Amino acid sequence: MNPDLQWMQEAIELAKEAGQAGEVPVGAVVVRDGTIVGRGRNGLVGSTDPTAHAELIALRDAANTIGNYRLEKCTLYVTLEPCTMCAGAILNSRIARIVFGAYEPRTGAAGSVLDVFANQSINHHTEVRGGVLADESRQLMQQFFKPKRVNMNPLREDALRPPDEWFADIPDYPWKAHYVSDLPALKGLRLHYLDAGRGEESLSGVQYSSNHQQITYLCLHGNPAWSYLYRKMIPTFTAHGHRVVAPDLIGFGKSDKFKKANQHSFEFHRQVLLEFIEGLDLKRIVLVVQDWGGILGLTLPMDMPHRFAGLLVMNTALATGTQPLSKGFLSWRAWCQANPDFDVAKLFARGNKHMSEGETQAYNRPFKDRGHRAALHAFPPMVPEHENSPGAKISRQALEFWREQWQGQTLMFIGLQDPVLGEPVMCELQRNIRGCPPPILMPQAGHFVQEHGQSMALSAVQYFKASTP
Repeated sequence: MNPDLQWMQEAIELAKEAGQAGEVPVGAVVVRDGTIVGRGRNGLVGSTDPTAHAELIALRDAANTIGNYRLEKCTLYVTLEPCTMCAGAILNSRIARIVFGAYEPRTGAAGSVLDVFANQSINHHTEVRGGVLADESRQLMQQFFKPKRVNMNPLREDALRPPDEWFADIPDYPWKAHYVSDLPALKGLRLHYLDAGRGEESLSGVQYSSNHQQITYLCLHGNPAWSYLYRKMIPTFTAHGHRVVAPDLIGFGKSDKFKKANQHSFEFHRQVLLEFIEGLDLKRIVLVVQDWGGILGLTLPMDMPHRFAGLLVMNTALATGTQPLSKGFLSWRAWCQANPDFDVAKLFARGNKHMSEGETQAYNRPFKDRGHRAALHAFPPMVPEHENSPGAKISRQALEFWREQWQGQTLMFIGLQDPVLGEPVMCELQRNIRGCPPPILMPQAGHFVQEHGQSMALSAVQYFKASTP
């Protein structure tokens, strides 16, 4: 067995003991030369000691065993990312290496909230590895707190929530669901997102907690898709040591659904995305967009240019209201109006003959009940058509940003079989993105270019690896 897994399992057993004693289930062991020299589990309640964290107890036990407060050549294993207090004690003890299980997004001091260990001005540097047996550690915490919590995500009266069973056994979609509902713009709505490649080991052996060159691929879907659209690209991104964040817009995927189409607006969805990026504190972003993912997403970097390093853009547009919408889009909009209950799976199957029935049916999962289809009705007429249309002005400002101020690298792919946002529309966009090289043409791909995504993802990781600072 991998030594890190072996010793983390010992820490998990101590965490279970803490939970059984009524303490928050966190456990820790200190190991030197293949032997445990210190053990600790949370004991704040029983000892009425606010410093009785598992890490500190394990450090004290190890110091007594060794006879020295300097714990050089030792590794600390703990089931939860350390807080600032424990991080300071770890550095002061001269621990050589720390391995932790679950990330702690509220108080973690090893990369989640702060990264004490990355401070180069401190004279001792501890190697950090996170995410080892993270699921097991996280489950202990969830099981402990579940009986103590009321419903933290109540469903709004004007919204619907797709049941989890709708998404059971979906092919090639193994990622854990993450949810956020505390963004001001959401007003209690629950937004689903994938967060892959953080706190895990890549196929190349890169440890994300110490990978300061890690890119975050922010993948934004369009209508009528959801984060499932990126399933062929995500494994390549994460296998090369990068993080992927892919939200489901409100009204799509596993996110809450408005009951009425008129509750959707350009401004609402844009503001949610801005707050989502800020809330997760995403950095070194390569923005990956297509369809509405670009109509909305291309307006984001000008508000926070320091967060964005690159753009991977596929069949989309900036709808500024100054030019007529393409004939292909107008035909699509009219078809949607005439066929409000269209079969999403058949739409994907028609343009992607290589997809299996299971894959195409996965796109129907979020809309199994007719009441969940409000976004499908809202989005086609929501594309800004005139200069005074909602979203048109902000899109014109974004166009100027891309043309004059964009400092990052850009990679463009065009699905040539797309009758809606195909080569003419994309070539016009390419001319308006500063420094955008000639597009890569995908002769077999249609509108949903991501269904041919593996080769594009591989090109992207090589391109942005070489060009992203």
